[in-house]
Amino acid sequence: MRSRWRDRVRSRWRGPIGTWPAVGLTVAVLVAANLLLHHWTGPLRLVAAVAVSALLLGVLRWAGGTLADAGLAPGTLARGARWALVLIGLVGLVYAAGALLPATRPLFEDRRYDGMTGGELVGRVLVVVPVGTVLVEEIAFRGVLYGLVRRARGTVWATTVSSLLFGLWHVLPSLHLATAKPALTTVLGDSALGAVLAVTGAVLFTAAAGVLFCELRRRSGSLLPPMGLHWAVNALGYIAGFLLR
Repeated sequence: MRSRWRDRVRSRWRGPIGTWPAVGLTVAVLVAANLLLHHWTGPLRLVAAVAVSALLLGVLRWAGGTLADAGLAPGTLARGARWALVLIGLVGLVYAAGALLPATRPLFEDRRYDGMTGGELVGRVLVVVPVGTVLVEEIAFRGVLYGLVRRARGTVWATTVSSLLFGLWHVLPSLHLATAKPALTTVLGDSALGAVLAVTGAVLFTAAAGVLFCELRRRSGSLLPPMGLHWAVNALGYIAGFLLR
């Protein structure tokens, strides 16, 4: 009797779990990861980002998902890479124009760049952003979460759930946004209300960006286009802000 009970338990753990339990597990992992990645810096953050990405892909696999569900099917990578390169180029052109125009140049000012060295900039652009931000966020939201919900309820539900959670993911990183950005401080002021408005705006903006990323994922069939756009927006923003400080 005890042996049969053990066999049933082992079979349950080894076999695939349902889609919605997998979604719940993914969200639980993301809540813990959000807290950890917000406080950890340096190599520890990078290792944690890679570990969380691998863990989430494991959840997808446990739920019976495939690389195609995550947007990582080998047959889509070449097409996705072409999309990504075009998007990176477009972001570069927009940022260059914005940095050169006097009316939009103040938008790139950020006190977090004060004291940053060239070496630190290179580390952020080539390591911290692609690994500590883009990899984990794209695998989580446009890869695993999008793939799981899309399989169960379709594209609209997948886009909605993924984008809303992507917006909420940015609550902690946005807590000091109102004081870090002089342009926002001028509008919102240095107060608790200003901080709340800045966080709310950041959540809404990133949720809307999540919709765009999901649409790129859907149209290309690959995770590489949203990854490329995500990297370009963050990394090229660092470069522009660093050069204009």
